[in-house]
Amino acid sequence: MKKVLIAGATGAMGQKAVGLVNGMEDAELVAVLAPHLEEDQRSQFNLGPDVQIYKQLDEIPAGVADIWVDFTLPAVVYQNVRFAIEHGFSPVVGTTGLTDDQEAELIEMSKQAQLGGLIAPNFGMSAVLLMKFAKEAAKYFPDVEVIEMHHADKKDAPSGTALSTAKLIDEVRPAHQSNPDETESLEGSRGGDYHGIKIHAVRLPGYIAHEQVLFGGAGEALTIRQDSFDRQSFMSGVKVAIEKVQDLDQLVVGLENIL
Repeated sequence: MKKVLIAGATGAMGQKAVGLVNGMEDAELVAVLAPHLEEDQRSQFNLGPDVQIYKQLDEIPAGVADIWVDFTLPAVVYQNVRFAIEHGFSPVVGTTGLTDDQEAELIEMSKQAQLGGLIAPNFGMSAVLLMKFAKEAAKYFPDVEVIEMHHADKKDAPSGTALSTAKLIDEVRPAHQSNPDETESLEGSRGGDYHGIKIHAVRLPGYIAHEQVLFGGAGEALTIRQDSFDRQSFMSGVKVAIEKVQDLDQLVVGLENIL
């Protein structure tokens, strides 16, 4: 029986993860990290009487769980994952906001500890496939832009999925067009820039998580799009991660690496 700690258990994704683990036959929710959760709110957040509630990292003892599931905030995810690795928890990280340098540092730490873990920019199968298809298409359509659309409460921009998509495209992208004379009459109009790949972030009520990758060529265009209409769609990926993460011997980035 895998023992699971969920950091950010009171958030929208955290609550989906609580429901997932509570329904798994081979996993048990033993603890949560939730700074503002009170004892009398257990039933409100679907926590059993035996689930330990921790409000800060230094309260959490080593060995309380096997797997650390993180759906917190970009501002704290690095210190959370570092803490998890240092204390022997296999991290399953859905929180975005880690820099390339932070990811590299955490991967090296996991290698030294021989501890499996996963950082997933997106746990949705459609998003994983979008990234795979976009990387393949970029070999033939090097002129590309990314539009990501999320709910109005999302803390970071661009999304981790959009940034990961751009990184994968950049790995295989041949020579591409650019316009050195381009100007912006309103700063930021052309979006963010990752090695010449423009990324546009939309934040609106009613949206959950959506992405389009637009490729343009001579006389033709290709658009790849994925839509997540319910956060429950991410839980199949989280379930796979919980089941497989302890089989790894280091931290890996991308759900596709354990499917």
